[in-house]
Amino acid sequence: MPKVLITNDDGIGSPMLKVLVEAFITEAFDLHVAAPAEEQSWIGRAFSRRRTVQVTPSSVFDCPAWSIGGTPSDCVNIALGHLLPELPDLVVSGINIGTNTTLPLILSSGTIAGAIEGVAWGVPSIAFSQQVEDIEAVRCHQNGNDAAYQESLRCAAAHATRLASQCIGERIEGLKVHNVNFPLHTTEQTSVRRTEPAIYPFRSLFQSAKKKGAYTFQFNLSDTKTGKDDGTDLGCLKEGCISYTVLDFAQLGRVSVTNSTSSQLIE
Repeated sequence: MPKVLITNDDGIGSPMLKVLVEAFITEAFDLHVAAPAEEQSWIGRAFSRRRTVQVTPSSVFDCPAWSIGGTPSDCVNIALGHLLPELPDLVVSGINIGTNTTLPLILSSGTIAGAIEGVAWGVPSIAFSQQVEDIEAVRCHQNGNDAAYQESLRCAAAHATRLASQCIGERIEGLKVHNVNFPLHTTEQTSVRRTEPAIYPFRSLFQSAKKKGAYTFQFNLSDTKTGKDDGTDLGCLKEGCISYTVLDFAQLGRVSVTNSTSSQLIE
């Protein structure tokens, strides 16, 4: 039985986390869950440096689970360093409520950060996210009677177990994270495409609040615009396919060396 640690950034009460965990249990994985006690979206790879992180055993799932009062990176670090008896075969992060496409959003994502922390320990890691029509409605469990949404989520979770299985045993080189995004209407037949992150400038992420000099966060991915499907994650979702991107953070800043020297002098 492959040993898997699951985390997310929407919190341990996320309905998408529940469906994902159930899918992995059904497929007979040896599962542990370490998820934030509260939502930690848009927090990136943050750690709780100046406060104590509370870890509380949880009975939410039919497997060992902990509710952790910190970030996704906190959750994975504490779980791998203190809670699990040994390193797992795989770290899974998600399913996130809403997509994690385009490079700016990927770099801000707590979901992606949870997977990054896993691979930083030498454990193959994969992040899952799904497109939704109304993020807040899903987060507040208002889509429970939406049969189409429930079926799409069930199919996404089934795809997730299959794609995750393919990562087990992967040789870790550098800091490589798998990032999968499911379209709004995911079925058992939805195809998977290899993609690269779109690069899209989101511009302002804040709006003026009622109080003078104050601003509140506001973001809507549906405002983004791309042309035809050009091989990007965002374009792939607009085609109704599953986007599969390998994020190789070890390549950041790397230069091509054509001679025997290992560095180049910048004047």
